[in-house]
Amino acid sequence: MIPRYLLIMASALVAFLITPPAHADRVKDLASLAAARSNQLVGFGIVVGLQGTGDGAAVPITTQTVRAIMNKLGVGLDGPLTDFERAAAAAGRLDVKNVAAVMVTAELPGMAKPGQRIDVNIGTLGQASSLRGGILILTSLRGIDGEVYAIAQGSVNTTGIDASAAGSKVAIGVPTSARIPNGATIERLVDNPFDKTDAVMLNLREPDFTTTRAVVDAINTTFGAGTANAIDAVSIRVRAPMDMSQRVSFVSMVENLDVTPGEAPARVVVNSRTGTVVISRNVKVTPAAVSHGTISVAIAATNEVSQPNAFSNGQTQAVQNANIAVNEPNKPAFLFQAGVDLRQVVDAINQVGASPSALIAILEALKSSGSLRAELVVI
Repeated sequence: MIPRYLLIMASALVAFLITPPAHADRVKDLASLAAARSNQLVGFGIVVGLQGTGDGAAVPITTQTVRAIMNKLGVGLDGPLTDFERAAAAAGRLDVKNVAAVMVTAELPGMAKPGQRIDVNIGTLGQASSLRGGILILTSLRGIDGEVYAIAQGSVNTTGIDASAAGSKVAIGVPTSARIPNGATIERLVDNPFDKTDAVMLNLREPDFTTTRAVVDAINTTFGAGTANAIDAVSIRVRAPMDMSQRVSFVSMVENLDVTPGEAPARVVVNSRTGTVVISRNVKVTPAAVSHGTISVAIAATNEVSQPNAFSNGQTQAVQNANIAVNEPNKPAFLFQAGVDLRQVVDAINQVGASPSALIAILEALKSSGSLRAELVVI
């Protein structure tokens, strides 16, 4: 006799193949598998091969690390050195201009297996001015539990440039930060409950009760009532087969179900550094009158020379005169009626020629007055 859940999965697969694609989002685009969560790794290492842009002798941690590595490799520091170099080495002040102490970070994906490779990010700790052209030496990456989960090594890749000469300086990007694509090899498996429980857990990327209900309804409609149960606005518990091959197929079909999510809340996102403003379509404004204008004051200084008349025994004197002008542009006020939507808000603000900074000020004032029916997020 064929188990019931196999019949359900077979019928769901047939329905998935013959049903035309709907204008909706897939479950995998709205939620993630709780067992596939990522983990953060961090480690300390050194980058060598720099062109004199390293830490130098002023950073003790770099010289100590170099000494420790050389000792582990069986290379002593009391070889044929000059008197100055031997004295510097004895004082722990190796002049390592081509070496930089760095912190190495990486994100270990969920269900990653030993032997797979992941990207790593690198940042300087000391006085190094650039990591361009450097090589990261074998570095252990540890998790929060202190265990080593990956080993990183390789040539660093940085796009930042910092050059100076004859009093001029050009800086592009951040040369003290770098990246190594596929620079670390995973050495330890992170345990997860995917193959140990009778159910899998889905977590929505954006908490929303409407979307949670839609996902639960889609799963129960396809695989039978009681297959999925909502725990809260984020988590959904889904019963799954215990056989791993069947569980993988089941989760794949769940991830590809089409769901119509709930509309996002009304939100205005403002980037105060760049002047970027993003307004969602659900933003509403209650009746309000807005007038925005700026007063500019211009001061122009003119230097003149006062020349005395002939035979007056006067002295030539420098005189500074200033002209002050105050300009207040004529900015008309605009009125928001009841139920104004996004398009009317943008049209009204563009009509008066508001700059990005002025737009931010108007939105903040509308929020303070209670007329802006949306969440104002400033980043």
